[in-house]
Amino acid sequence: MSGVWVFGYGSLVSPDSFGQTLGRRPRLGVDFFEAEISGFGRRWNYGSLRATGRAPDDSGVVREWAIVALGVTRAAGETVNGVIGWVSNDELVGLDRREAYYDRVDVSMVASVIGPIEIASPIVTYVPRTEPVERYERARDRGEAAVDRRYFDLVDAAFADLGADRRERYHATTPAPDIPILALQRDTVAHYQVARTD
Repeated sequence: MSGVWVFGYGSLVSPDSFGQTLGRRPRLGVDFFEAEISGFGRRWNYGSLRATGRAPDDSGVVREWAIVALGVTRAAGETVNGVIGWVSNDELVGLDRREAYYDRVDVSMVASVIGPIEIASPIVTYVPRTEPVERYERARDRGEAAVDRRYFDLVDAAFADLGADRRERYHATTPAPDIPILALQRDTVAHYQVARTD
């Protein structure tokens, strides 16, 4: 069966979250392995173009927020820890839909895999396009951007499940969000009716 390995560094580190898109739960040590990529840095820099969220601000007024998720950017001297999961060509269609407004980039040459496996197929990851990064920056500068608490906790728990040291490394190598972390009530943007996971 042909396909690729997908490097996950945020919500895809959770096998449950990854599996929601694949329609099957990947298994650690079988089709899901710890890995890292070099020459990239993880950032809170992806401004969703498909949804907004509502939550109270510091004054208690409920307002709309641009939802921000994790992305990676090229960064010499940095590494990003995460996982790789096997994705068939048929499954990749759904994953590309999930990761709308990210570019799928081949990182085979800068990836290291932890585990007893030989990787013969390409390793790819999803890098935010310019448009969502600019949405994040504009919303941040206006004080209208936030990270969804559920997403933040999902990623944190996924790394914790890999081990306390993996979670510590995730936090040590990921600058903290420069925007609030809020319990957002999501509002899906009507013209983007696709699977929402960002």
